[in-house]
Amino acid sequence: MDAVEVGGLRIAYERVGSGPALVLLHGYVGDGHATWRPQIEGLSDEFTVVAWDAPGAGNSSDPPESFGIAGYADSLAGFVAALDLGTPHVAGLSFGGVLAIELAHRHPAVATSLVLGSAYAGWRGSLSQSAAEARLGQALELSRLSADEFADTLLPTMFSDGTPQATVDDFGASVRSFHPSGFRAMANASAEDLREALPHIEAPTLLICGENDVRAPMTVARHLEESIPGARLVVLPGAGHVCNLEAPETFNATVREFLRAL
Repeated sequence: MDAVEVGGLRIAYERVGSGPALVLLHGYVGDGHATWRPQIEGLSDEFTVVAWDAPGAGNSSDPPESFGIAGYADSLAGFVAALDLGTPHVAGLSFGGVLAIELAHRHPAVATSLVLGSAYAGWRGSLSQSAAEARLGQALELSRLSADEFADTLLPTMFSDGTPQATVDDFGASVRSFHPSGFRAMANASAEDLREALPHIEAPTLLICGENDVRAPMTVARHLEESIPGARLVVLPGAGHVCNLEAPETFNATVREFLRAL
């Protein structure tokens, strides 16, 4: 795994393949490789696939807990520039989707297109006020638990019933390696309200949602589809929140078709 320094933070990343750049942004648990392995392996035949470990996760440095989604977007823009990726396609899952939305809003010239998987307009922008505050409160409490308690609480909400145990276990190992401070930084950023940014997104946008996602349910995806100009929604039957791991072949084919059409 390689690393680059951006704004005083070490950012680790995996880079494979050749062709147009596709930057992959993981959620607020896990890391780049564990979240995106099927996409790293499956799409690198046609794209330069770059999966970062966000500040606060994996092998990257922890940012201040007050970093906010703007801090993450600035860091991502600096990361893209540091790796000389030009104007890449950007795909984000969950918190990564929140980040992709903020990148498109704050740095509109960076991304050629957006793929938003299991995404939100921030928790406060997509959930009820009570649900958003409860989720943030739970996240801050979980950050102070042991690695096993942390993973045992969150993993059941990430996958639909019937997901192969090997898939859950592989992803769970990265969840157990969470950074408490970094996780709090990502949770605080996830909780922000980005609704006002949605109508101003100019990049072509593909939305992908798991049919059985209990964290970012279909109503959230439909709201994003209605609010982002020209956005198209694809629903993966039977999949849960980490839909790219549950239905990797369908996810990859959907992304490939979207990017080729551009």
